[in-house]
Amino acid sequence: MIRVTTPARLHFGLFVPEPAPAPWLASTGEAMPVRRFGGVGLMVRDPALVLRAEPAAVWSATGPLAKRALRFAHRVAEALNHAGPPLALTIEQAMPAHAGLGSGTQLGLAVAKAVALAWGRDATVADLARWSGRGLRSGIGVHGFEHGGFLIDGGKATPDGPSLLLGRYDFPEEWAILLIRPPGHERMHGPAEVDAFARLPATSDVAALARLVLLGLLPALLERDLPTFGAALYEFNRKAGEAFASVQGGPYASPQIDGLIAELRSLGLAGVGQSSWGPTVFAVAERGRVARLVTHLASRGVETVPTSAAP
Repeated sequence: MIRVTTPARLHFGLFVPEPAPAPWLASTGEAMPVRRFGGVGLMVRDPALVLRAEPAAVWSATGPLAKRALRFAHRVAEALNHAGPPLALTIEQAMPAHAGLGSGTQLGLAVAKAVALAWGRDATVADLARWSGRGLRSGIGVHGFEHGGFLIDGGKATPDGPSLLLGRYDFPEEWAILLIRPPGHERMHGPAEVDAFARLPATSDVAALARLVLLGLLPALLERDLPTFGAALYEFNRKAGEAFASVQGGPYASPQIDGLIAELRSLGLAGVGQSSWGPTVFAVAERGRVARLVTHLASRGVETVPTSAAP
């Protein structure tokens, strides 16, 4: 029996989301190439995905996300020329789908790893991503599957190439993370997501986003300065979201999410924002403050998941 466990992914924002970014111009007037996508994210312990695989007479999958797991299994098997026996896949637990937590990438990579282990194939995380068809845009989930922690993705040099991991950093254990899911929301995904990326105007402020990471997020993370980290994280996340305003109506996926983030900030929480397309909202704070926030939100029927960074 093989068991694969992988954490959830928070995506704080992309550097270059538009489909055809214009090249930078050097002082000589020469066009400089621009890498696509890139961004910043964090892997969190909960809600985790746990996949079990056992030899079987035919391919099968049970549990949450079972149908999607089976599609990934067939795709991986085809990529490997059906070089081994079928597997029975059991998803023992999983993060919710289409919630901004990277369920598709983590499931695809977990299935690919299970197949590789069962069939005795050595594989890098890049192999797993290629076999399962993941990491087409952001590389945070792919790199996070292997490394965990706080990640900076350097983007793609070519549309079909892999994303470059610029840096992986430990996240302070004393910083708690709260995931909040407003009721009645489902994130953009599938064909709608592909169409949204295709329609994005060239509006991202790469220089401002890079400055927030290099001179805000990273120094504060290394110095364990939570107030500064939180302030920089909020600004980065909101500014990255502004590039998607034309397809989601603003920097966040809905007015309800915008209002929730404003409420959290009014309570003194600096490090709040929306993960990917949402609807998951995150908050980074001291553990005591997170515990009080859970009680406050539970009284209003809002779903919360207290968690911490995955190593």
